[in-house]
Amino acid sequence: MPDPTSPRTPETETADEAPTNAAAATDEQRADGTVEPEVTEPAAPADRTAELEAAVADLRDRFLRSHAEMENLRRRTEREVQDARKYALTAFARDLLSVADNLRRTLESSGSAGEAAKPLVEGVELTERELLKTLDKHGVAKLDPKGQPFDPNFHQAMFEAPDPSVPNGTVVQVVQDGYVIGDRLLRPAMVGVARGGPKPGSAEAAPAEPKAGVDRTA
Repeated sequence: MPDPTSPRTPETETADEAPTNAAAATDEQRADGTVEPEVTEPAAPADRTAELEAAVADLRDRFLRSHAEMENLRRRTEREVQDARKYALTAFARDLLSVADNLRRTLESSGSAGEAAKPLVEGVELTERELLKTLDKHGVAKLDPKGQPFDPNFHQAMFEAPDPSVPNGTVVQVVQDGYVIGDRLLRPAMVGVARGGPKPGSAEAAPAEPKAGVDRTA
């Protein structure tokens, strides 16, 4: 046991304070053992939900745009295929029109033929009817503009003829037949147009018939 009368040195002070520090440390450990540690979780960004919603909206917009483009492409492709099928014979049909013209000229010039040529004329008429029927089967129809108002979309005026008995601008003569394929003009009809009659639409003018006048009776 240290002598109380002996002088205190740093070594003796440290030895005296050690039990006190050990007791304080023990009390702190007991206190720490009664407190539950706080569990902290990483907080999600406040705008994460808005960011995800914006990404979903952007993807939805892209999907709708792509779907609309594909639908337009499908419709355009279908229309092009239909047009290709419908108008594939345009060049071939145009070449056949000269055959129809020659048959018509033969019939028009056979008016003075005698009875001996009658079977030949009937054969030419039958051939012309079969040709026109075949053309009509493939969508080619002959225009019948005589008596119709002149339509620059289907007719080509070759001359004007004074005729006050019909409205002004009425087709009074067909010089060369015109043809259409589907709803497209294959060849315009060369026509003569009346001049000097009442204006179309006036009270004196006769009621106008449908334009172009497609002949499908052949």
